[in-house]
Amino acid sequence: MICPKCKINLEKALFYNTEVDYCPRCLGMFFEEEELRWTKDARDQNLVWLDIDLWKDEKKFKLNYGIRLCPACRVPLYEVYYGASQIVVDVCNICKGIWLDRGEFKKAISYLKDEADSRVLEKYTRALLEEFGEIFAGPEQIREEIQDFLIILKLLNYKFLAQHPKISKAILQLPK
Repeated sequence: MICPKCKINLEKALFYNTEVDYCPRCLGMFFEEEELRWTKDARDQNLVWLDIDLWKDEKKFKLNYGIRLCPACRVPLYEVYYGASQIVVDVCNICKGIWLDRGEFKKAISYLKDEADSRVLEKYTRALLEEFGEIFAGPEQIREEIQDFLIILKLLNYKFLAQHPKISKAILQLPK
């Protein structure tokens, strides 16, 4: 595979328990179809429930025809905004691979943490219902969907206790 930016051969490396292709010069990384999700899940277990879905919200969806070529298919990559962030990733329409420039993975994780905080605190009911529905409908296997649901509950508990220390102190003082 060839780096879409530097035009040199990519090398393989283990990145958060996932084998990815990377450029030794620019340090960009190419994630095959599910590798970005696996890497994100290995990087931060508290983000497992939050899917990386570049195509979910059509109103926020921004797509540009890119000038880079897919390392695997050698067809032009599309530039896609990562969720509601200002991070632009390069996506292959054929193999569903994703190219991230140096530092974009870190920015994506930071964005997801912020998104998780706001979703859990402001929209936790909706997030819980969505994850509960995904237990029966997918897209992941039922065990993974149940884990996602339980992680939201755990995060909600932590966020609530951190945001309302007086209430959590009162709860701890209740008779057992």
